[in-house]
Amino acid sequence: MTRFDKSLVWFRRDLRSFDHAALHHALGQSRRVYCAFIFDKEILDALPRRDRRVEFIHASVVELDAALRRLGGGLIARHGFAVEEIPRLAAQLGVDAVFANHDYEPSANARDAVVARALHAEGRLWSSFKDHVVLEKNEVLSQAGTPFSVFTPYRKAWLKKVQSDGGHYFAACPVEPWAASLAPAAASESIPSLTDLGFEKTDLAQLGIASGMSGAQAFLDDFLDRIGDYARMRDFPSMRGTSCLSVHLRFGTTSIRGLVREAFNAMRGQQEGDGAATWLSELVWREFYFMILHHHPHVVEQAFKPEYDLIEWESGELAQELFNAWREGRTGYPLVDAAMRQLKQTGYMHNRLRMVTACFLVKDLGIDWRWGERHFAQQLNDYDLAANNGGWQWAASTGCDAQPYFRIFNPVKQSEKFDPEGSFIRRYLPQLAKMPTKFIHAPWLMPSIDARQAGICLGTDYPLPIVQHDEARKRTLERYAVVRKVSLPRQRRE
Repeated sequence: MTRFDKSLVWFRRDLRSFDHAALHHALGQSRRVYCAFIFDKEILDALPRRDRRVEFIHASVVELDAALRRLGGGLIARHGFAVEEIPRLAAQLGVDAVFANHDYEPSANARDAVVARALHAEGRLWSSFKDHVVLEKNEVLSQAGTPFSVFTPYRKAWLKKVQSDGGHYFAACPVEPWAASLAPAAASESIPSLTDLGFEKTDLAQLGIASGMSGAQAFLDDFLDRIGDYARMRDFPSMRGTSCLSVHLRFGTTSIRGLVREAFNAMRGQQEGDGAATWLSELVWREFYFMILHHHPHVVEQAFKPEYDLIEWESGELAQELFNAWREGRTGYPLVDAAMRQLKQTGYMHNRLRMVTACFLVKDLGIDWRWGERHFAQQLNDYDLAANNGGWQWAASTGCDAQPYFRIFNPVKQSEKFDPEGSFIRRYLPQLAKMPTKFIHAPWLMPSIDARQAGICLGTDYPLPIVQHDEARKRTLERYAVVRKVSLPRQRRE
């Protein structure tokens, strides 16, 4: 039923022309629908001039514009502050309503509230929809009607809900049947170049990171051919065991509903193994962290468990030196260093290595988890506040359903288990390429004669360990003792 003469759809982290909730609803309720994307200076002005994420977004926006033009529409792109540009554009176009999809980050919620107030002041409607997750906010609650804080019962409740209604929750939001309502793009409209935005090209293409909807589909097609091996292969960073879709989920060049449909289809057709079910569980983890962020926004700055904010982390010059060694990949622990160099060189880090490096920073070096969280936020192509915060608080034992504080990854054992041949280490630490496999996980144990034969001088070509793990473990247990001594209510501290 047509309710509006003209509407505007504001694209943000949903850069696709299909299975799009806001666009679907706008087309179904409007005679004419315009589409817009704002290169938001509020975000962009704080970034370095060479940022892979900006190039990824820009390329995805260009592809989105082309896709919308094929449907009869097009994209209006502006470079400015979104809180100003959207109300201004709505007034220029004379629309009755602005449609968008929900964002769950506190800063985005504040931005949307400002835009909504400006629109309402001019008699225009603001309407937003669930699109970035399958189930959100209060849609998965315990039997007591409260948010979950433990993943396993949340996952069970999530699966029960989405499977109980015949797939309604992950049904597609089609666009093409109503594409005739798209407003044609003006001939004068074009997407500003990266240079126009003040940014430079990066090594995105050389790294094989395909942007846009086409890139997402290529990664998905590749993954579906090997999804059966996901549970067995996903922990080994030298192998292609993961979906590689995280950056596409982050910017919405693929549909989470579509991925869930693919997971269930694969589960029904899978003859052996539990790869699809394991992958689906990881998608549910993502939604779990969005739910936590919604109900407990204090996690952005504080520990989910208030008592963990009493921990005294390392500070001063020594802490900064240790942190610098960690982020630059010179701790003396090869798997940690290789992972940190992968992050620096590519903007990507394998999930297993995110856990290993985070645990090392917090529990071997005694550094506040927030330092590492901020560093990952600056470096990761797929940076997402909810997932990044949830992962760091999990590793630091400060979060919901986190690993116990006394569970401390041994970086050498992790290396031996998940990079047994040292293939990943050798890729990112070429100075260790000739090192015998039996010593590559702990080079400091290698006899000097073997080191000479491998062409490496430990302490010069590659650093000695900056901490001894066994000693660091004892200090960590002492550091976390405050948690055992103090009992605080499990609620937000004002």
